[in-house]
Amino acid sequence: MRIGTWNLAGRWKPEHHEFLIGMDCEVLLLTEVSERVELSGYAAHLTEESMAQRRRWAGVFSRTSLAPLPDPHPASAMAQVGPWTFCSSILPWRGAPSRHPWVGERHAAKTENAVAALLPSLPTTGLIWGGDWNHALEEREYAGTMAGRGFITEALAKLGLTVPTTWLAHCLDGLLTIDHVAVPVEADVRDAWQLSAVGPDGRRLSDHDAYVVEVRSDRFASCLT
Repeated sequence: MRIGTWNLAGRWKPEHHEFLIGMDCEVLLLTEVSERVELSGYAAHLTEESMAQRRRWAGVFSRTSLAPLPDPHPASAMAQVGPWTFCSSILPWRGAPSRHPWVGERHAAKTENAVAALLPSLPTTGLIWGGDWNHALEEREYAGTMAGRGFITEALAKLGLTVPTTWLAHCLDGLLTIDHVAVPVEADVRDAWQLSAVGPDGRRLSDHDAYVVEVRSDRFASCLT
């Protein structure tokens, strides 16, 4: 089973469709999703609230049917796919405005409050959580803050999740990714990789690269049932 994440930056052209299909994922945890997105062969659930005009905060896309769940936070979409709960989130970035949906004046407080709002709705079993968390989880912090990272890692421990994307590169040299996929610690992770978000013409499709985590399906299913 492959789970992917990508921040689309609100863009949508045929090249984006081709790129996503080429990721060959059973489930996609997308962020900054244009309302124009139609992905062949996937069911979709987007956040109720918009990030900008005709742009939703996040979405869950599945090759099999999904059951939409209430948004656990305005910037997070959640859905049930079989026995698993998938959540796609944007978390506050450094410089995020002190207004809805973010609560707090300083970045650390915004992240703390966003994570605290999410936790009551996120199950401690059968959860896959990903998206644009705006934080590296190791080494240099560029988009978020070290304090914000701490609140995220505490939440991951409470939820029993591991993050195979932790040590993958950002599209900017010298940085680690801020886009993540977290799976249960019991999952048999086979691989995780970065996909450069570049179209056939050599131009970037987004200011974020995409990331895929592959888990062995039978072991993954057994650890979540």
